[in-house]
Parts: sequence; structure tokens; C-alpha cells
Amino acid sequence: MSTGLLKARQTKYVAYAAVYIAVVITAVVIANYLADRYNKTYDATANKRYSLSDQTAKIVKGLKQPATILYFDQSRGFPHAKDLLNEYSSLSPKVNVKYVDPDKDPQEARQAGIKDYGTALVEIGDRKEEAKSMTEEGITGAIIRDLKNTTRTVCFAQGSGEHQIDDSERSGYSRFKDLLAKENYETKSIDLLQKAEVPGECTVLAIAGPSRDYQQPEVDAIKKYVENGGRALLMLDPPLKIGRSEIADNDALTTLLQSWGVSIDKDLILDLNPIGQLAGLGPQVALVTKYDTQPIVSGLKGTATGFPLSRSMEIKNGDKTSVQKLFDSSETSLATSNLSSPSVDPNDPKNRKGPMTIAAAGTYNTGKQDSQGRFVVVGSSSWAANSFINFNGNSDLALNAVDWLSSDEDLISIRPKERDDRRVTMTRAQINNVGLTSVILMPLLVIVAGVSVWWKRR
Repeated sequence: MSTGLLKARQTKYVAYAAVYIAVVITAVVIANYLADRYNKTYDATANKRYSLSDQTAKIVKGLKQPATILYFDQSRGFPHAKDLLNEYSSLSPKVNVKYVDPDKDPQEARQAGIKDYGTALVEIGDRKEEAKSMTEEGITGAIIRDLKNTTRTVCFAQGSGEHQIDDSERSGYSRFKDLLAKENYETKSIDLLQKAEVPGECTVLAIAGPSRDYQQPEVDAIKKYVENGGRALLMLDPPLKIGRSEIADNDALTTLLQSWGVSIDKDLILDLNPIGQLAGLGPQVALVTKYDTQPIVSGLKGTATGFPLSRSMEIKNGDKTSVQKLFDSSETSLATSNLSSPSVDPNDPKNRKGPMTIAAAGTYNTGKQDSQGRFVVVGSSSWAANSFINFNGNSDLALNAVDWLSSDEDLISIRPKERDDRRVTMTRAQINNVGLTSVILMPLLVIVAGVSVWWKRR
């Protein structure tokens, strides 16, 4: 073989290698350029744990003026916040993220009033709000507080056995109060029996499951409030006559609702849906998975909500009211009018078959410009109590109802989700089986396979 031929082959191989190296380097450069220019990620977690919620996306994409998120931390702590804050800047070009090291730029930190590392400040226009935590809830909450610069107060009526917002027991509403605070709502308790008048500071009036009758002056105050443009959330339980805690009929209040087009039935809904039983719910908890198109529930598709001890209602439009159904009970549900016995016969021919309306929302035409009364009626109150408000979409429904009543439709959506508990719980026998399999059986199988191969090749 001649030397020229060898050199020709070597030259060809070198050329091939050079081309391959050039192609690889070009592909890597293009990939890095595209990755830097187009920041795309895919969240494969079950509840989209690492993705911003629909509510956040709606608010950020709807920004009409620039927003700056300033993150104050030592330089080595910046990477911990970048994953979350980059999600915000990728939603809208109006969002700018700035990282500030208080040690290197103490003047800016002092001007912003920042005292702790790991703090975020959201600036929109001339308003500045500090995030209560470095989470999506904290950042989005600060944006909401910047946008909503007016005080919004939800007043909870008390004095007739209603759920209390300072009660942390199972039947209390303290968690509902905390959820409202995260969306910049203030809460307070009012007693309509002492003074039959809804204070003017109340953005929304909440009637949360009274167990005793409202007196006529209280009902008249509610009527005057809504028909003059006020907003009310009314949650009324079935008038059960069981045990010591009987629930009054509250005829005066139900008569007022009937005049607005919502006729509440004196019954108890039993849900025989097998899906609810698989979720650990008894028949006295109505499971809802289908919703109407009203703004409060239009974003809840694919989300379940549950309503313990609920009653049905019938709706119709009136001369000055327009009423829309929010959702029904399932087709396998039924309603019994036997409210004085703990045992109910599902085969009783007197039972009404579902589906039946559980909740409705309505508007009242006051005749005044930009002054529309609004009301939401739910045939249950325990669904928003501490023991049940964290069930699937219940918290979203509660906040959506308040947002719609306060005319904050832009905030209606699904809130940031809590982390799923994905831990595997095993019995002692199962733990022993896993240990036996991984420590003894699998290594033994590898040894047997190796000996078998050696025996065949020896």
C-alpha cells in the first residue's frame, strides 16, 4: 500500500471527524441559543405543582401597566427564587424581575423597608406590596393587593347560631377567614339583632348557617341592603329536628329569598353516587362534579366539590331579579322530607329523585346606574367549615363566590394548589416483604444467573 494512499485515507478520516465535530458544536450552540431565548418547561406532576395557577396567569396576563418584582437576598440565594419568578416574567412582557443583594446595595433595601433576606416586593405604578411568602400565593397576593387598592370587607352575621370566623373547631369558619385574608379581604362579625342595619363598610354580607330564626327586623335589614345594591352570601341548612341541635325553619328569611326567585325546600339531599362512596363520603354529603356556566363555577370543570347536609331549591326570574343555577346534585341523588329521624329509607316512594339544584346566584335590579344587588344562595353551610373547606374545590368555590359578589370577577379562578401527599404507607408485613425482596431475593437471583452462565461457558 503506497504512502499517498494512506495519507489520502487519513485526510478523509480527519475531514469526516472535523465535519462531525462541527455539526455537534453547531447543534449544541443552536440548542443553547433556543433554550436561552425560549424558556419552555413541562410539568409532569399530578397536580401541576411546579406550574402557576390559572388565577395567576389570568391576573398577570391582564396587567395594563408594568410590574416589577424585586427580590432581596444575598447573591448566593438568588437561584432559589429564579425558578418561580421566571414563571411570572414568562407570562407577560410587562413583568420585570430584579434581584437585589442588600449587602451590596443597602440603600435600595433600606428605601424599600426590607429587613430580612428572601423577601419579594411587587411594584405596580406608585403602589408597593411585600409578598407574605416566597410562594405563588405570596407573590400573586401582593399583585392583587397592588391592583385592589380599596378596602374590601366581608361581614359575617352572628347572634343566631351561625358559624363563627374566630372558631378553629371543626364547625368554625377560621380557615375561610384565613383564605379571605390571603386575597386581601378584611373580615368582621356583625350582630343584626342588636342593630338591624348592615354597616356601609360591608362589601359582602355572609349568613353562614343560622340554627335559630332570624327576626323580622334582621330580615328587613338584609332585604334593604341587597335591594339597595348590596351583596349577600346566604348558606341555609336543612331544618333538621334531630337531637339537641335542632335547626329552625327560618321562614322569614326563606320568604325573602322566595321574593327574589329562590324557593328553598325543607328537605335533605342523599347522594347515592358510588364515586362519592369511593372518596369516603357518606350519603349525606352531596358530591358535585358538573357545573353551570355562571362565572363563579365556570372554571371549576374537572373539580369536585362536596356539600354535607344540603337541601334543594327551585329558582325562577322575577320582576327585578335574574337568577342562575350554579350546580345540581347527581342523578343518583334523592331528597327526603323526613327531617326528624336519623334513619332514612332510600326506597321511600315519597322521596324526590335528583338531580336537584343546590346553589344559585342572582342579581337585583335597583334601577340605579352602576348599582346592582347580588346574592348567592347555597343549601348547605358545612361545606365552608374548617372540617370540609379543604375538600377538593370547596375553597375555590367559596372564594369565587365572594369575588363575584364583590364584583372582582377578574380574580375568579383556581387558586394555587397545596402539595399532594405522595407518601406510600405500608404495614409492617409489607415493609418486611420489600426488605426480603430487595436485600435477599434479588441479589440471590443475580448470583444464580451468573453461576448458570458460567456453568454453560466453562
